[in-house]
Amino acid sequence: MIFTVWVAVLGAVLLTLALTSSYLRWMPVTTSAMCLALGVIIGPAGLGLLKLDLGDSSVWMEHLTEIAVVFSLFVSGLKLRLALKNRTWRVAYALAGPVMILSIAGLCLVLHYLFGLEWGVAMLIAAILAPTDPVLAALVQVNDARDDDRVRFGLSGEAGLNDGTAFPFVILGLLMLRGDGSGFVVDWVLRNLLWAVPAGLLIGYWMGRGIGKLTLSMRIKNADSTLSPNDYLALALIALAYVAAVWVQAYGFLSVFAAGLGLRQAEVQSTDENAPPAEHLVQPVVGHEAVDPEQAVLGDTESLEEGQVAAGVMMGDMLAFGSLVERAMEVFLATLLGVVLANHWDWRALGIGALLFLVIRPLSVLLMPWGRLLDGPQRLLIGWFGIRGIGSLFYLFFALNHDLQPDVARLCIDLTLSVVALSILVHGVSTQPTLAWYERHKQPGR
Repeated sequence: MIFTVWVAVLGAVLLTLALTSSYLRWMPVTTSAMCLALGVIIGPAGLGLLKLDLGDSSVWMEHLTEIAVVFSLFVSGLKLRLALKNRTWRVAYALAGPVMILSIAGLCLVLHYLFGLEWGVAMLIAAILAPTDPVLAALVQVNDARDDDRVRFGLSGEAGLNDGTAFPFVILGLLMLRGDGSGFVVDWVLRNLLWAVPAGLLIGYWMGRGIGKLTLSMRIKNADSTLSPNDYLALALIALAYVAAVWVQAYGFLSVFAAGLGLRQAEVQSTDENAPPAEHLVQPVVGHEAVDPEQAVLGDTESLEEGQVAAGVMMGDMLAFGSLVERAMEVFLATLLGVVLANHWDWRALGIGALLFLVIRPLSVLLMPWGRLLDGPQRLLIGWFGIRGIGSLFYLFFALNHDLQPDVARLCIDLTLSVVALSILVHGVSTQPTLAWYERHKQPGR
């Protein structure tokens, strides 16, 4: 009966979004904000149709949020087409590295000195809340592989890379809570920073690039550019990149993101870096695997090489499949957050959120020596759009499944859910008008 109710609620939410999408497009509100509100309405604080005990469901919630983040990271990697040596990548590196560390440190200090939390708890919650979310921040990230705007590209790269910074500090917070002294620090640095981060990136990148090149060469050789199921390939690459990284104790999230990057670089090699992305040259029709190859794609295929057609079909299918899963998971998890929010709301989140959104994140961005990479408005915009969301929920459930004390677990749940909900509302309302202002006033070439 509970499963039936959940399916009915998910169907009703999706139908509501489908019917109101033309109205929402002109309103300063995001899909996640709408789903959050719907969740509150049907939850214990509203109609009481659904309720959920996060303590009892933390295991499957960890896996569910993990799946959502993994698909979002893979799609993000596919959209980033600039060469890794391009200067624009420096924005992403700085945001995912120094800015993230400053944000974690600043929030940790605030939680300890202003809110009286012990150092271990403060570090854990700071690491959970610091990273920019790859799922809910989709509106402020690159629109497609042609988009090289430094604000959107930097935020996209940050969302993909910041797990390499946030995850080690989540683990550090858990180690600090054990209270075993400081002997773990050296092992933490070696294992969780110097090994897990580069290993995850290298495994995913070369796996994505290698599988991409192999797939394209086989399809060109066998002339089956439009006949192969690319959703299978996407699932296989995501699964293999993730498992390979976890098997060697590296970070699976980084590996999946890097796999998307590597696959995109394989597409660039098969076409031309200066040409439009392959998926914009040809468009696969629905069910192209089962129709005549000559009718399987839309576009001027006569003037294109076989490699361009194969890459276009592959990338178009993967982006469509990954984006569909990403949006569905966003709707479900944002609604679920609304359902449980009333039972876990903590008023301290108002102060924590205000300091994080308005002080810590913006100051961390402004302190960086950007030089001519970013102008003043771009720095302010990037400082504001540090959206919290599904990634923070995954870190929360990951921590809950590592034997937290009941009072610590309750505190982590309450503050994380409350701050994430505030981010969905505050950033959601400001996204469209802020981006519209930016597009009107941004300088050419930036």
